[in-house]
Amino acid sequence: MFAVIFPGQGSQMVGMGKEFFEKHEIVKKFFKQADETLEYNLSKLILEGPKDELDLTINTQPAIFLISYSIFQVVREDFNINLNEAKYFAGHSLGEYSALSCAGYLNFSETIKILRARGDAMQNSIPKGEGGMLAVLGLKVADLEKILRDNQNHFEVQVANDNSDGQVVLSGKTKDLQNLSEFLKDKKIKNIKLPVSAPFHCNLMSKATKVMTKEIQKINFEQSKNILISNVTADEILSIHDLKNLLISQIERRVRWRESILNMITNGVSQFIEIGPGKVLSGLVKRINKDVKISSINSQSDIESLNI
Repeated sequence: MFAVIFPGQGSQMVGMGKEFFEKHEIVKKFFKQADETLEYNLSKLILEGPKDELDLTINTQPAIFLISYSIFQVVREDFNINLNEAKYFAGHSLGEYSALSCAGYLNFSETIKILRARGDAMQNSIPKGEGGMLAVLGLKVADLEKILRDNQNHFEVQVANDNSDGQVVLSGKTKDLQNLSEFLKDKKIKNIKLPVSAPFHCNLMSKATKVMTKEIQKINFEQSKNILISNVTADEILSIHDLKNLLISQIERRVRWRESILNMITNGVSQFIEIGPGKVLSGLVKRINKDVKISSINSQSDIESLNI
């Protein structure tokens, strides 16, 4: 059995999807539809840059979704590979929206609109420069949580992404992250400040939660037989009601990616197919379990060599 997984922010690059855009009419159609829906030239930004503009959350979120969705449809329509036979659909943070759209819960235009709104809300939840994210390497999440508990008077920081054993991402105010970074370096624990514009998946996103609560409640999701795995629970989403609530709470809650992958493997998944730019998730899956089969699909040749 296989699962289809979709990347989140950080996988973007100028020129992503260019090969698919040039070779497949269906991709040109989605790029055009994205520009018309959003009423600005997202296509040009993806294909030509500039990078600093593409890296703004308000642009990154719809851009990564557009590439993931386009590749998924090329695999399905132009190569006749039925990815809807997947046991599970899952995505990392904004990738959860790529997953739910490709799984049939929300159409393309509605998804790209809600991601533009989500990106805007998250970008403006806290003044730029006041918060950030820090990747900590070489520690398990439980060990890191103990450090945070024992030192909460010195820095107030939250776990944002439990990506794999040995890769955990934290969010918080800039000063707290600086203090924590110095503390970890003193203990010879490697950590890297991430080039992001806001502290995602923590309580500093509370303004974004309020905005997105209203936006998500307006959406009419469709029922689908495809099963989604939630970032918040690391488990199956059982109803449309739960889907809405989990998408709202996801903004401030940690991405439980490591547990999500382990749960899918426990339930019979032996192959993961990553759809979208980059190979970030494939690398994380490999760190979580070396025995499962992993395929990254971000070029024509990747599809041609895909074996399910």
